[in-house]
Amino acid sequence: MTLFQAIILAIVQGITEPFPISSLGHAVLIPAVLHWNLDEHSPLFLPFLTMLHVGTLLALTAVFWQDWMAIFSGILGRYGRHRQLESVRVFLLLIVATIPAVIMGALFEHALRSVFGNPFAVAGFLMLNGLLLIATEWLRRQRGRYQHKPIAALQLKDAFIIGIWQCLALLPGLSRSGATMNGGLLRGLDHGTAARFSLLMAQPIVLAATVKEAWEMRHMTISHEVMVQSVAGAAVAGVTALICSLVMLRFFRNHDGWALTPFGLYCLLAGLLAGVGIIF
Repeated sequence: MTLFQAIILAIVQGITEPFPISSLGHAVLIPAVLHWNLDEHSPLFLPFLTMLHVGTLLALTAVFWQDWMAIFSGILGRYGRHRQLESVRVFLLLIVATIPAVIMGALFEHALRSVFGNPFAVAGFLMLNGLLLIATEWLRRQRGRYQHKPIAALQLKDAFIIGIWQCLALLPGLSRSGATMNGGLLRGLDHGTAARFSLLMAQPIVLAATVKEAWEMRHMTISHEVMVQSVAGAAVAGVTALICSLVMLRFFRNHDGWALTPFGLYCLLAGLLAGVGIIF
C-alpha cells in the first residue's frame, strides 16, 4: 500500500463511519473498483486498520465527551437523584443495545469472512442498505405522527431491538450507523436523537474492535513505512470523522422527516456503479 492509497482509505473511513453508507463496504469496494492490489486481510494491513479505528474513536469521543461526562457524572449522583436514575438508564440502554452485535460477531465473524473477499456481493449489500434507508423513511411517514422523545425515554426492549438492527453491519455494505438509525426511527426516535444514539453506540463497538486488533498484533514487528502510513491514516481519519460527525448531527437535527433518503439514493447508485466497475 502506498501513502496515497492509505490517505484515500483514511478519508473514506472518516466519512463513512458516521454517515449511514457503510465504512466496511467502501473499504472493500474502492480498492476493487480502482484495481488496487491490496490484501486487506493480510497481517501487514492490521496496524493500519487499528490506527484508523483509533483515529475514528478519538474523533467520536471529542464530539460526545460532554454526553459521556454527563452520563458518568449523573451516575455518581452529582446532579441529584432524578438525573442519577436517568443517567443509569441511558448507560444501561447503551449496554443492552451493544449486546446483540457482540454475540453475533463472536458467533459468525469467521463464517462471514468469505463475503469480505467478494466485492460484487458487497456492492449488492450496499444497494440493499440504500433500500433499507428509503424503506425506513417510507414506513415512518406512513405512521403519520413523528415522536420527539429523548434517549432516556426508550425501553430496554427498544434498545435491544436497535442492537439487533446493528447486527446487519456484520455484512459488508450494510451500514452500522444506518442500521441503528433505522432501528431508532422505527422505535419512535426522531432523526437527530436516532443519530446521536447511533454514534454513542458506535464508540463501545469501535473500542472493542481496536482492543481486539491491538491484541492480535501484540507480537508483530511493524516497519517504519507501515508506521508512517498508520499514523497518517489515523490523523486523517480522525479529522475527517470529527467534521462529518458534527455535520451529520446537525443535518439530521434540521431535516427530520427525510434525512435518510439522500443517503439511501447514494447507496443505490454507488452500489450499482461499483458492480458495473467491478465487472468491466
